[in-house]
Amino acid sequence: MRRNPRDLQRYTASERLNHWIVGICFILLALSGLAFFHPAFYPLVQLFGGGPWARILHPYIGVVMFLFFLVMIVRFAALNLIERRDMEWLKNVGKMVDGDDHDMPEQGKYNGGQKLVFWGFVLCMLLLIVSGVVMWRAWWTPPVDMVRLASVVHAAIAVIMLAIFILHVYAAIWTRGTIRAMLYGTVTRAWAKQHHRGWYRKVTGDSS
Repeated sequence: MRRNPRDLQRYTASERLNHWIVGICFILLALSGLAFFHPAFYPLVQLFGGGPWARILHPYIGVVMFLFFLVMIVRFAALNLIERRDMEWLKNVGKMVDGDDHDMPEQGKYNGGQKLVFWGFVLCMLLLIVSGVVMWRAWWTPPVDMVRLASVVHAAIAVIMLAIFILHVYAAIWTRGTIRAMLYGTVTRAWAKQHHRGWYRKVTGDSS
């Protein structure tokens, strides 16, 4: 869907679908994980049909999320490699937080902050899947000490990933015009030129 014929396509339909599947899986995992984490959150298991079903579904949803996230890595890893201009952007991030983002270093499709979030997700996802498999005793019986260590790692990394997820959502809401990119796949030329000038120049050929 294009709201304006001059809008720029930022994401294809398959890229947006991939993103939303990972996001929905993460929310389901966060809800069921919180239920296992502390008794105060245990009523959340009712969203999954009760405790046993929440316990059964949690790891399978985790596998689905990991597989779809692997697709995202293939699609976006090259675009998220850290460059010198990203380091300059990160050094000046205070200006952007203060609302003075017009003089920020020119960025490509993703800025330094988005790239850090991406690689943070990659690291957390890998640690979660490894520790989760170790804990998945429905399929094998690892040493109890290994399961205990995996449980601690899994819980700690899940908290970190939840914090990154909240930051990711907040930044998307805070930067007006970003959400529509994942809903409709397009952004306005003004948005692209202000926030990702390097990418804007590349896709439009406009050198101004």
